[in-house]
Formats: sequence, C-alpha cells, structure tokens
Amino acid sequence: MLNFCTLFNTNYLARGLALYESLEKNCSSFHLYVYAFDDASYDCLKKLNYPHLTPVAMKEWEDEAILAVKPTRSMAEYCWTSTATILRYSITHYNLESCTYLDADLYFYSDPQVLFDEIADNSVAISSHRYTPIYDQSVTSGIYCVQFMFFRNDERGMRVLNWWRDRCIEWCFARYEDGKFGDQKYLDNWPSQFEGVHVFKHRGEGLAPWNIQQSEPGLENGQLTITEISTGKKWNAIYFHFHGVKFFTDQQVALCGTLYEFSKDQVALFYFPYLNRLLEIEAALKAKGFTLNSNGATQPAPGKASILVQFLKERLLNIKMGKASPFHFKMYNFSRHNHYYSLNQIR
Repeated sequence: MLNFCTLFNTNYLARGLALYESLEKNCSSFHLYVYAFDDASYDCLKKLNYPHLTPVAMKEWEDEAILAVKPTRSMAEYCWTSTATILRYSITHYNLESCTYLDADLYFYSDPQVLFDEIADNSVAISSHRYTPIYDQSVTSGIYCVQFMFFRNDERGMRVLNWWRDRCIEWCFARYEDGKFGDQKYLDNWPSQFEGVHVFKHRGEGLAPWNIQQSEPGLENGQLTITEISTGKKWNAIYFHFHGVKFFTDQQVALCGTLYEFSKDQVALFYFPYLNRLLEIEAALKAKGFTLNSNGATQPAPGKASILVQFLKERLLNIKMGKASPFHFKMYNFSRHNHYYSLNQIR
C-alpha cells in the first residue's frame, strides 16, 4: 500500500479533496494522512469519513520543538516548517514502512506506482522543478520542489528526514537568505550530501506552471499525455502541481498570476477541468450543509490596471535577474494572454 501525507487548512479544503479523489481514481491501494491546520477542516474531514483518509488534528503532532518556533512564523512559513515533522510523525506514529509527502494542490492523472518503481531501493526521492529557462529560479527558490517527497523508514531515510526537520526548525522563512529559502533550498545538495537519494526522471512527474511550456499536452483514450518539445518523447502525465490558483469573490479565478505563459491546450486540458472540479467539490460541500470557504476566496480580483502593474513588475524582475531578455519582454503581447478568467469562461 502507498502511504501519503499532506497538510492544508479550510481555504485549501477543495484542493485537498480533489487530491484525494485523484488518488482514489489512480491508486489500487493507498492511504492519505491529512494534517488539518484548522479545526473547521478537521471537523469536516471527520464527518466526511472517507475510507482511505485519516485526518490528524494539530494537537496530535505538534511537539515542543515546533511549538517553540510557531510564534515566529507566518501561516505559510509554519506550514513549510511543519512538512518534515508531519512526515516523521506519520512514519513513527503509524509505523509506516515509508511515507510520501504531497502538496495539497497536486492532482493525479495516472498511477504513481511508476514513480515508486523508479525509486527502487533508494531511501529518499525528490522532484526537480525542471524550470523553463526564462523562469529559472533555482538560485533563489531551489533546484528541487517540495511537492512529492518519498522517505523510507530506514537508517538512510530517517537520517535525511531528521536533518531536514532540524534545519526547518532552526530557519524557515519566506525569503532568500544565506543560501536558504523556506524549507526548499535545503534540498539542493541532498543527492551528493546523503546516500540513497533519488531524483525522479519521469517527465510526467512534477508538471507545473514553471515547466509546462516545455511540453505539448494530449489526450489518448482518456489518458492525459505530454510530449516533450525538445525530444518528441511522449509520457503519461502522472500529476500536475496547480501552484498559484486563486479564486476571488467576484467570480474570477487566476491560474497563476501573470508570470507564466500557457498555451490554449495547456489551459483546456489541465486547468479548466481542475478548476471545474474544485467548484463541484465546493458545491457538494455546501449541499451537505458545510458552510466553508473551501476555495479560499476572500477579495475581488484586481482590476486590469493592477494586473498590468503586476505583469510589468514580474517581467522587469525576470530581466534584472537574468531569467528573461529585454527582447523577450518586448515581444510579449500582454493583451494576447489570459491570466484571469471568469468562472463562466471555464465551465
């Protein structure tokens, strides 16, 4: 059986339930341990009582070391600080042979068993960002992404996990400082620093806004695929990381700000079905009597002027950091790309 863990609060509840559903569709045997970061999401998960899901309240796993730094971290920073701790708790408390951390905004399209076969006898497995060159943030955000991380309950796996937990408790903030960024930059040297660390090679793994430009998506007999533009090689899509999706109170949704560019096929095959599923989950929760803000909408979408300012800032920052050339900036046609959609457009 595959054992997974994730964490989220009420604002990501629909995303977390979509993740669970996608695992249920694609895994023959799995269990998901959900670390609920507020009482409302914990209570909801308990009442839903899904067969392959165990909700875990914060009071169950927070120990003295992590509680000591909690007041010094923002909510996002505390989530990052906690990732290694919930992995360790899952392994030790539930006596698991291994556990894989998943970000709550992942969605699976095929059986991830191929990734576990790739791990073989290694004790740790991590996922590369595989940035599209103009979006390369490896220096500041890390070579690897904390999104799908496997740890085996053996000496090598626990050595890495305990080291990572200690570092995150010492320092885990939403800024780049002295070669560190959140919980993520700590991973940069793991393949050379520790024994038994594997970096995934399957190109259908770790699909995300920062790398999808390198592939053309397709649909074959109901299976979502990607074809690498550089090699022409086709892969089954394993999972997509929907980082940056944001709903607004005026029936607008942002795919991922204005930084990343997507083709019409990428939007139609990945984003629109996912966004529709989140809306369906939200409606289903309301129909069951849950009055939760399960998609996290708290404010109206920014106006066109604000979006344009955001776009200009992001592009100029990319040029300044050497991630995009002034030529690329000049050639970009802002009016041609949709970054924000009304909910009526995606249905």
